[in-house]
Amino acid sequence: MSDVSCSVAELFVHPIKSCGGMAVREALVVETGLDLDRQWMVVDADGEMLTQRELPRMALIVPKLKHDELVLRAPGMLALHLRLDVVEAATRVRVWNDEVRAFEMGALAAQWFSDFLGRGSSDLLRLVRFDPDQQRLSDTKWTGDLLAENGFADGFPLLVTSTASLADLNVRLAALGHATVDMRRFRPNLVIDGIDAFDEDHLDIITVLTEGAPLVLKLVKPCTRCSVPDVNPDDASTSHAVADTLATFRADARVDGGLTFGMNAVIVSGSDAVLRVGQHGSASWHF
Repeated sequence: MSDVSCSVAELFVHPIKSCGGMAVREALVVETGLDLDRQWMVVDADGEMLTQRELPRMALIVPKLKHDELVLRAPGMLALHLRLDVVEAATRVRVWNDEVRAFEMGALAAQWFSDFLGRGSSDLLRLVRFDPDQQRLSDTKWTGDLLAENGFADGFPLLVTSTASLADLNVRLAALGHATVDMRRFRPNLVIDGIDAFDEDHLDIITVLTEGAPLVLKLVKPCTRCSVPDVNPDDASTSHAVADTLATFRADARVDGGLTFGMNAVIVSGSDAVLRVGQHGSASWHF
């Protein structure tokens, strides 16, 4: 099969793991993915990660970059301003099975997250930032010889989905009497256009023609889905509609029958490239 032409339809950066994301027109590519993506994380008093799986209201925390600050807003809360160049004490936290170095973001941030997410004063949550000197690598079972670095992402630097796959899912949701959903549910970094529904499952290399050297990505592992796509990002309500619909056609033997949507990707070359919505490229098939 010949290569297929594609283009960048949407870009998303999620600064804080499992909180709201930002649709952006352009994004710098760094070793760990898109710049500032999943560089902060909410943890409990023991340093264990917290996500929408336990706390769906995390979806209502909306980030915005403003000059040298990350500004967080949430219903009923005053805005929290976090300087991008300031951290506090070093600490250690756990993201899945990895214990990594990080930095505290301070008492004010801890109180803000604890107040909004409903934890009492005796059980304060904390916000931490990934230590850039920490190396956390993707599983080489999937990446082979490529050593892919991560921040607080689940396991890979980038998540790739397509407009056609979302459109196909929404047709199926509507046919079953469910409301349609938007791409925020799936928390991708790169959304591509120009391929058929779920063709990303079978792609190998995506090359995007950026202004400098091309950005070359390798799609390495289907993204298994938990309860997060069933959290409504507008009001944090939950259901089972997305999972139930995926269960009718998206079990993937490559991940032991897990329900998948999108592909995890690693960077082959092109760190320091600037991705922009509308850029064109091509994709090759995995054989």
